[in-house]
Amino acid sequence: MKKFTLGFIVGSLATTAATACLVQSVKKQVIEPIEEKEAMIDENRKKARRKSFAR
Repeated sequence: MKKFTLGFIVGSLATTAATACLVQSVKKQVIEPIEEKEAMIDENRKKARRKSFAR
């Protein structure tokens, strides 16, 4: 019974760690590039708005 409990705890920790790594990699690969692109688009809109008022 002791080996089962130890194995269960180690397996649970490994699964939790794998899930955390998956979430972190999805954030780095998918979410951050989208946010950077949106920030760039907003910055370009601000620049265009300033140029249109300057004329």
